[in-house]
Amino acid sequence: MKMMDCVEVIVEKETYAREGVHKGMQGWICLEQKTKGYWLVNFPQYGEKDDIAEIDICEEDLKEIPGMDAKINEKIKEQFERLEHKTAAISDEDNSCYLV
Repeated sequence: MKMMDCVEVIVEKETYAREGVHKGMQGWICLEQKTKGYWLVNFPQYGEKDDIAEIDICEEDLKEIPGMDAKINEKIKEQFERLEHKTAAISDEDNSCYLV
């Protein structure tokens, strides 16, 4: 891999997820060299929207792809945001009727 290559994340890891990056997201390598097995990867959104993240990703967790589609990132981001919203709604319910 090298600078400007398009890549896809092939694993789901908590460290990446905390930054908003999930399996299947696509980005591009930002720097000429990897550091300790990690590449700095930018994960854009479509159009003028802010990037999702620019984080170090382990080379083993990436696969090179011929081209990138930022719309894929937006779809994956939306799926995880909906999941987080549902989880938050469940935890916010009043469960006092279940107390013994």
